[in-house]
Amino acid sequence: MKSRILPWLAPLTFLGIFFFYPLMHILVLGFNSVSLSAAPQFFLHTSGVLWFTFYQAFLSTLLTLLVGFPLAYLFARYNFPAKSFFRALTAVPFMLPTVVVAAGFTALLGPRGWVNLALMAVLHIDHAPIVFVGTIWAILIAHVFYNATIVIRIVGNAWASLDLRLVDASQSLGASPFQTLLRVTLPLLRPSILAASLLVFLFDFTSYGVILLLGGPRFATIEVEIYIQALQMLNLTAAASLSLLQLLCTLVFSSIYSRYISRVTSVVKPGAAWINLRKKNNQAQKIFIICMLSFLFLFFALPLFALPLRSISILEADRAQQVQPGLSLTFTYYTELFINRRGSLFFVPPFEAARNSLSYAAMTVLISLSLGFPAASALVRPGKLEKWIDPLLMLPLGASAVTLGLGYIITFNHPFFLTKWSLLTSPLLIPLAHSTIALPFVIRNLQTALAIIPNRYREAAAVLGASRGQIWKNIDWPIISRAVVSAGAFAFTISLGEFGAASLLTRPEYPTLPTAIYRFLSQPGGMNYGQAMAMATILMLTCGFGIIVIEKMRFPGTSDF
Repeated sequence: MKSRILPWLAPLTFLGIFFFYPLMHILVLGFNSVSLSAAPQFFLHTSGVLWFTFYQAFLSTLLTLLVGFPLAYLFARYNFPAKSFFRALTAVPFMLPTVVVAAGFTALLGPRGWVNLALMAVLHIDHAPIVFVGTIWAILIAHVFYNATIVIRIVGNAWASLDLRLVDASQSLGASPFQTLLRVTLPLLRPSILAASLLVFLFDFTSYGVILLLGGPRFATIEVEIYIQALQMLNLTAAASLSLLQLLCTLVFSSIYSRYISRVTSVVKPGAAWINLRKKNNQAQKIFIICMLSFLFLFFALPLFALPLRSISILEADRAQQVQPGLSLTFTYYTELFINRRGSLFFVPPFEAARNSLSYAAMTVLISLSLGFPAASALVRPGKLEKWIDPLLMLPLGASAVTLGLGYIITFNHPFFLTKWSLLTSPLLIPLAHSTIALPFVIRNLQTALAIIPNRYREAAAVLGASRGQIWKNIDWPIISRAVVSAGAFAFTISLGEFGAASLLTRPEYPTLPTAIYRFLSQPGGMNYGQAMAMATILMLTCGFGIIVIEKMRFPGTSDF
């Protein structure tokens, strides 16, 4: 029994201090602050925020289904050139930081975006004709951009595995294609559609960066209101109450999702996924594929292409206060990242923010891999203890990063922690928070790889006289090395782009790239805007490299969601 507990000491101690303990403080403060007499007033104060949170999440989920459903059908039923490229293109936004996505849409549709610049030149006007940033449409479109891949993967995989003999039997009995879809296909796909919808709704319900960066001050979800109450209003009690409300809602949605994702099964025949692929037999099918691929490329690629192009383009309007014709290519925005033009003692060059982010990401990789290895090893051959602990390890997946950051502020502001070396004011708190978020991903990646190592290989090596170190070096490591690289890339990418917890915990002298991008986007002036585009491009390229590593090193059998 002692040998089974030993691997769990480090990961459970870490999660106990940096996840469960802060959340417990939020729960206690939240329950204490909302008394029965104050409950009506609290409800009135939060009803507008709660209503908008549900409202935008519902609309975003509906639009995501409308966009993702035909794309899921496209990938499930047709084979076409560059299919893997287009499928990967839909997944890239899901793994990008919110600040990058917000910057991409700002570069495309913002006041200084390419679409408005083109319309201003054609119409000979000096103001942006399209108002995108600061509208509900910016929020909805960004959410669809982010989460469409969830519908494509979950529904598409289930659709690809349906037994087409049921469809053929329905049509042979006289049912039209629409009747077959309504009475045969949709009932079989119902669990996958509900699971995808619930997961999209959960992500939209806890949306933070998209609302803050693209919605503007007019809109606030519970996440954004927690940030406002904690940092701007300095009302930790109200922030804790909102966090408690969000935790309860998230727990409900996560429980329902877990119930339906386990039921995503269909009438499947062996090899159905590739046997069911159809050829482009008629003109209508060819037109459908061309239209879907054109929409897919324009919708998913344009914001990503607009960002780096805008970061090397300088307008005359960026130099002056009036709009003048002229556009030139330059690397001025990148060189300005190293310069303190105003000579301010409190100015931190954006280059320092990039260095901070890379340092935090490196520490996150070390912490999460050190904790993930013993936990993943113990889960390979689970007993009763491991079956109880496993769900606890996955709880950070459903927790809000903003709520976690607030929990750190409340917890480590206690006199016990405010010693000469305060954890709350230490830059080490950022990688600790990021490691908490990344740990479940690391454990799952390593667990899959460790589980497939044949034990007979180790036994044979031991019989031949190999030591434990030699067995690890010559048998275990060659098998799990790809998974280690993939898990490390997961932790690195998550840390590099994390914005929720960092926006609450980052100190002004130790900014991260996402917080620096938000700061520059919030300030007026063409140079601030250009520097934000440059930083977002650097972040996108770095995270993109991490995504490529993850996809190349992803171990067979790991699921997308």
